[in-house]
Amino acid sequence: MSDHCLFCRIVAGEIPAEVVRRENGMVAFNDINPKTPVHVLVIPERHVDSLAGVEGLTPEERSDMLAFIAAVARDHDLEGTGYRVTTNHGEDGRQSVHHLHWHVMGGTRMSDMM
Repeated sequence: MSDHCLFCRIVAGEIPAEVVRRENGMVAFNDINPKTPVHVLVIPERHVDSLAGVEGLTPEERSDMLAFIAAVARDHDLEGTGYRVTTNHGEDGRQSVHHLHWHVMGGTRMSDMM
């Protein structure tokens, strides 16, 4: 855990979040500034700065992360209409919190630019 990382502090329960799912070292919580009707962030409990550092997770954690993301989408009934899963890396990629996180977004038709 990084003492200064916002998402590590959410994992530790120091900062409140609307957690919608938690298992196998992964946490999903609603984005506080949603861009779509469903906008959930999925993070590993263990700190990894971004996708570029994913080797810092075990192979099991990496595999569990993908299954967990799919389960979050199912939990929100997004499979029938579709959804988008994205992650950002670095300044040009618009990464605002330097803890690997995935945006699971849906509940509306996405634009090409979103």
